[in-house]
Amino acid sequence: MSTIEYRHNFPLDPVEVVRVFNSSGITRPTGDLPRISRMFAAPCLVISAWQDGRLVGVSRALTDYSYCCYLSDLAVDKEFQGKGIGKELIKRTQAVIGEEVSLILLSAPGAMSYYPAVGFQQADNAFVIKRKR
Repeated sequence: MSTIEYRHNFPLDPVEVVRVFNSSGITRPTGDLPRISRMFAAPCLVISAWQDGRLVGVSRALTDYSYCCYLSDLAVDKEFQGKGIGKELIKRTQAVIGEEVSLILLSAPGAMSYYPAVGFQQADNAFVIKRKR
């Protein structure tokens, strides 16, 4: 297997993002390509993982770069899961935002055991107004 290449704020093809999302098991509105395109059009911080020119992982975060950063998407193609790519995407996000910034996320139910394994602490003080679609 060739080396994984990571890119910071590299423009992504929404069709490729949908492929990774669908392959990763993450639940996102992948049937709505314009919405996926908007999700990645103006985020504050995107780190992507590539192998031989193929997108294999993506993280998308919204941040003020001084106090908090919300990791809204972390997805790795199933074929590449278990190889440390998700952990590296998180590590590179943290490197960009620095030590003064809290990294926050809402986990999908199926990923609750993953995040403590990569350094996240579970919080019991979060509140959500859920999206309608």
